[in-house]
Amino acid sequence: MYIPKFIPLTALFLFMMTSCSQPADDPQVFNEMEYTPQQTTFCLNAPSDAQRVDVRIYETALAEQPIRTVSLKCVGEDRWRATVEGDLKGLFYTFDTGHGECPGTFAKAVGVNGRRAAIIDLSSTDPEGWAEDVRPALETPADMVVYEMHHRDFSIHPSRGSKYPGKFLALTEPENIQYLTDLGINAVQILPSYDYATVDEARPDVPQYNWGYDPLNYNVPEGSYSTDATRPEVRIREFKQMVQALHRAGIRVILDVVYNHCMSIDGSNFQLTYPDYYFRKVADGKYSDGSGCGNETASERPLMRQFMLESVRYWIQEYHIDGFRFDLMGIHDIETMNLIRQEVDKIDPSITIYGEGWSAGQCAIEHERLAMKAVTYQMPGIGAFADDMRDAIRGPFSDDNQPAFLAALPGHEESIKFGLVGGIQHPQVDMERVNYSKAPWTVQPTQHVSYVSCHDDMSLVDRLRASFPGIQTDELIRLDKLAQTFVLTSQGIPFLWAGEEVLRDKKGVHNSYNQPDSINQIDWSNQEKYQDVYLYYRGLIGMRRAHKAFRMADAELVRSHMRFLDAPSCVVAFTLDGTAVGDSWNHIVCIMNSNRTPHRVTIPQGTYTVVCRDGQVAAEGLGQVEGDVVTVGAQQALILHD
Repeated sequence: MYIPKFIPLTALFLFMMTSCSQPADDPQVFNEMEYTPQQTTFCLNAPSDAQRVDVRIYETALAEQPIRTVSLKCVGEDRWRATVEGDLKGLFYTFDTGHGECPGTFAKAVGVNGRRAAIIDLSSTDPEGWAEDVRPALETPADMVVYEMHHRDFSIHPSRGSKYPGKFLALTEPENIQYLTDLGINAVQILPSYDYATVDEARPDVPQYNWGYDPLNYNVPEGSYSTDATRPEVRIREFKQMVQALHRAGIRVILDVVYNHCMSIDGSNFQLTYPDYYFRKVADGKYSDGSGCGNETASERPLMRQFMLESVRYWIQEYHIDGFRFDLMGIHDIETMNLIRQEVDKIDPSITIYGEGWSAGQCAIEHERLAMKAVTYQMPGIGAFADDMRDAIRGPFSDDNQPAFLAALPGHEESIKFGLVGGIQHPQVDMERVNYSKAPWTVQPTQHVSYVSCHDDMSLVDRLRASFPGIQTDELIRLDKLAQTFVLTSQGIPFLWAGEEVLRDKKGVHNSYNQPDSINQIDWSNQEKYQDVYLYYRGLIGMRRAHKAFRMADAELVRSHMRFLDAPSCVVAFTLDGTAVGDSWNHIVCIMNSNRTPHRVTIPQGTYTVVCRDGQVAAEGLGQVEGDVVTVGAQQALILHD
């Protein structure tokens, strides 16, 4: 590789017309490396009063000594830049602001284990046809059925039969894509897939596991999910191939992003680049810990805010990402989240944004500024997970052994009704009787993410076993199906954890973030063993996607055309007026009974086709009923239409 020994000063600090050469008064974060065959420009946000800011260029990702060190020049407040002539492709680099070397905060490519950034031509990582890749159409977020997955969980078990177990490329394999399309989901939410810290990429043959909530390089795919972490371009190309394959199948890709904390403060790229700027502190000078991981980032500060904006934009533009799930969104400030929504809207308003509307501890800015679930109404176009509905159905997150509605415990019906309407104000929901929220927190139902399980908790199967000691398989299946019926008939965005449709479990482990594959993997032989469960999930998904009455995207439509019926204790019943939204089903009746005995419910007089009964779903019908009274079986749902 040719590297010029003498670099003229006029070239060394040449201002390039690229994204990392903004005027000094432009607030945009520097994207830290821009490559052309003629020259490479290095940019960094670092303190204006730094004694020095250097970029060190290395022959390899693991070389002991740099082959060249170049000083950057301060070109504006907290902005440093240098341009090096010559073709540097294939080399590696680090920045040093006097606190230790790191790849910078916005590396786009890295070597093994992410300790050095790589100089590559990003256009060379595009798979064939990438320029023609099209985001699957989406009229409203309510049209999605989100399927949360972890790369290893989904494809590592031998029963999956993947050629690329645990890799990005597993989601390009026809059999795996076909499984997803057969199930009927149209969006996957993948657990953190950026470069994270706790898996040693240099040991690909050693089984290692982590969820990935320990960010290292936020804007580079994780190397352990690639077929070769030592070649920087491979992880990038394979991630794009995954997105491309899912898009071709009509499946959107939602990225789980963790901007709220780093693996640790010491050694983080933020801290090594600009000490103490990116992290909040409390009054006595100690670092705040709203994340429960030892630190919390300061989204309200200009460079961190702009970093988040640029990062989201980069994942959309470079990787064609269709949505973002914000981890511990309640740590971020409302203004930043709204600015992100506005920037995303400029690219494509159909791109989805939702997050966890809470923090893991107290944060070091005013609570009213934080993007908590209770103030989702202040963040148009941004959704939050509905723990109100989740815990009313199966019991509180804080106590794995405590059941709720599924155990026929009265008093949870109103919280479930609040979830069914999508967290909006509804004349038939008494907010005084809702468990966590005493006021509606969404403006539109599309801000409400309905779920009963996710990666960060017991599986639904484990939760049922913990809260129903000695439960037998037949009852477990009935309650499992009943729980997901609420999710898939609720207004808003339904969310499923991968493998629940085949009665996945985690051997009772709650927080399995670093547990082995034996705990976290999905045993796909369960699909045959529990075929009726799989078919029930698939049937509900198909029913929802075929009928707009289940996914009214407007609050006024829900208020006007969703009606709750009088029902016995531990029975929830409602009607949907399909004619109001052009549905082929005129009127729909849904009744869910958690009692261990059947119950009679009065419904509007009519002749109805039964589409869900006795743990089965069939769009073509399971028979007919006539009159104004129906009987719903014990621990099951009954769905009818005329």
